[in-house]
Amino acid sequence: MEFMGKKLRHEQKYYLHPHEYLAIRQRVSAMLPMDSHSLGPNGYGIRSLYFDNPHDSALFDKVDGIFGRHKYRIRVYNGEDRVIKLERKNKYGEYVNKESASLTREAYDRILLGDASLLQDRPEKLVQDFYRAICHHGYRPTAIVDYEREAYVYETGDVRITFDKKLASGINTYDMFDPALTMLEALESTRTILEVKFNEFLPEPIRLLAQPHNSIRSAISKYVICREVAKRHFKR
Repeated sequence: MEFMGKKLRHEQKYYLHPHEYLAIRQRVSAMLPMDSHSLGPNGYGIRSLYFDNPHDSALFDKVDGIFGRHKYRIRVYNGEDRVIKLERKNKYGEYVNKESASLTREAYDRILLGDASLLQDRPEKLVQDFYRAICHHGYRPTAIVDYEREAYVYETGDVRITFDKKLASGINTYDMFDPALTMLEALESTRTILEVKFNEFLPEPIRLLAQPHNSIRSAISKYVICREVAKRHFKR
């Protein structure tokens, strides 16, 4: 499905309690391979730095359920700077779209200092939009979101089933690489977030594998959860 020239995907989210996580994980892992980026049975680490404007539009648009909204973030994996991605996640009702562009460590460091000049001449529309967001609309870092992702894939329908665990928020700095970064648990350690993402349709055998029996779909936002944790610690 396309909307405004963007390819959209379905995204379904659930909170899982331990027994349900173990049951679904057992079914899924027996049938589907893990994401190729996985480092072991627990998957890989994801850490993102989110940006928002002075009106906190990304935060309140999500809370208010605005149909068309977006969030900017810079994402790294396993705490390393080998791959640094600038991403914009667009949401249209129940559908999502994600755009991505690479960043250098130097550009990341400069952005943290409020200097986005290294992005000025980049040709990608995403990078240009982010540059304008920082320079002209006051976007600035607002939350670090960190979690462990266990991901499984199914090629038909480009299906991804992910279990996100150990959700934590940075509370003392906005630098994802700061050795003194302090993380605070943002969700009870017994809870796992299940996400099921796919294109036009979810094949019935996969739906049966990943369908929780005791949980209903939830409008879960890791950014909102971690932002609330961070707001209690950062002086604004």
